[in-house]
Amino acid sequence: MSAFGLSQILVAIAIGFDLLSFQWKERRRIIACLIVSCTLIACHFALLGLWTATGLALLAAIRLLAGYLTTAKSVMLFFIAASLAVAIATFDPPLSVLSCLGSIMGTIGAFCREDRQLRLVMMLATSLWLVHNVLAGTPTAVVMEALFLASNLLGYYRFYLRRAGKTDLSGEPDNWGQRWWGRSRRRR
Repeated sequence: MSAFGLSQILVAIAIGFDLLSFQWKERRRIIACLIVSCTLIACHFALLGLWTATGLALLAAIRLLAGYLTTAKSVMLFFIAASLAVAIATFDPPLSVLSCLGSIMGTIGAFCREDRQLRLVMMLATSLWLVHNVLAGTPTAVVMEALFLASNLLGYYRFYLRRAGKTDLSGEPDNWGQRWWGRSRRRR
């Protein structure tokens, strides 16, 4: 089997661990699944020779462990500095720039205290990694990031837009039901 084929299998298994993590309620199990996922993703990038992404994925696994223990801003700043150090040490434009920015946004998101802010920052982080993976030519990782982005957008809609009576970021009221069913579904 080629290194590319093995890398795609590893990231597919990582997707499985990511999806499994969403099914646990206990934070310890969620983080354990995500650490395994990040480690598999790092191995995937290593097989592709993408050293910045490899280092940042391993750093993300360590960040998850640290984030389990604390949400201190000083720890967040340490991981941002570590992301910059990894990117500088392994610099390969434009992929290093995209992965570093994605890692920094992911770090900021991981240390957000409010879910809404976390989701918005993670949408940006995921988008950066999505572009990175397209340019790196790793289709299974593109699927992984697309699934994360879609899941995050759906959650954002469910928890913030639909509950507020809005359908989009414009602030317009949600009239979908009235448009679809007419004035009312009730018979008079």
